[in-house]
Amino acid sequence: MQLTDNAKEVMSNMYNQTTGYLSRMIKFDNNRERRVRMYNPICSTVRQDAEKVKICVYDYNKDYVKQHELKDVREAFTFKENGNISWINIDGIRKADIEAIGEHFGIHPLIQEDILSIGQRPKMDEGDDIMYCLLNMLYFNEDTITVEQEQISIVLGKNFVITFQEDADRDVFNGIREKLNIPKSKLRSASADYLAYSMIDTIVDFYFVVMDKLSDKLEAVEEEIIRAASTRSLAQINSLRRELIVLRRNVLPVRDMVSGIIRSDSPLLDERVMRYFKDVSDHITQAADMVENYRDMIMSMQDLYLNKANIRLNEVMKVMAIVTCLMAPATVIGGIFGMNFDRIPYIHNRYGFFIAVALMLLVPVYMIYLFKKRGWFKRM
Repeated sequence: MQLTDNAKEVMSNMYNQTTGYLSRMIKFDNNRERRVRMYNPICSTVRQDAEKVKICVYDYNKDYVKQHELKDVREAFTFKENGNISWINIDGIRKADIEAIGEHFGIHPLIQEDILSIGQRPKMDEGDDIMYCLLNMLYFNEDTITVEQEQISIVLGKNFVITFQEDADRDVFNGIREKLNIPKSKLRSASADYLAYSMIDTIVDFYFVVMDKLSDKLEAVEEEIIRAASTRSLAQINSLRRELIVLRRNVLPVRDMVSGIIRSDSPLLDERVMRYFKDVSDHITQAADMVENYRDMIMSMQDLYLNKANIRLNEVMKVMAIVTCLMAPATVIGGIFGMNFDRIPYIHNRYGFFIAVALMLLVPVYMIYLFKKRGWFKRM
């Protein structure tokens, strides 16, 4: 049968509307899926220089603290050896600034390349008189239900710590800033390695905040699947699985990074501070275990969704099978009396039609009685 042009146009519009509705309902982001799954370290990714750079320096000792807002990175050179401990925080990364501060503070060119890189795996490295740690701050976006990450580089020197951040509008170091302003605090009395520990510990502790929010989303989706599984539930499972990949990719390497710090023999690390890094190691190990638990939850929810779908399909097939069984006697009886033979019982009887209809009704009623007696309807 040939379709007219109008019919083809109507069918095309219906198809486009249906696929559009499904894509909006599932909210599947191909670009984010690609960013989450793929990262090729051999491809040189060019970082664009930040439009705005904010440089803040905390210069302190146990009796003194002062905050400086700098306009140029070269103004921070004087804080390298001034007798105090200096935290130089640079929000916004520019290649010229990294090269200038790297040359003055003795940061190896390979470490400078890591600072400028994008999507690096969390790691630690030791250079000449410095220790370098790279890891990601994690944030949970409630609007998009995504785990956002910000790469941060921490350079530890003898009496200084330099941090490089990508975003000037947010970080998790406000608690450290508050402690620096408290006289006789542990942070003010300790050395630069304790400041580096405090930063890593703060970032790791914030992982638990992100995981708690992700856990709430997992529980909500699980309840929805148990209550009424739908295509939307499957889309949410895939979305949370994608965010779990981001979380796992950031948490597990940090465990190796902290283990490398503990095994290090660097003179920059005091033996008393090592005890605190072991505490961070316990925290990140616990975080890694929680990530694996969430991964098991995702797999369990996928199995639960498939089981619910199979149960629903089985119920539909059971109803259709019962209806087919109930209609079978009427079909057989109608087929018998519809055969083209000369002699068929009751074919000329004035009550033949009523007898045939009665059989068509009584046999299914008797079958329903048998099904109910065996309890088949209770299992539906």
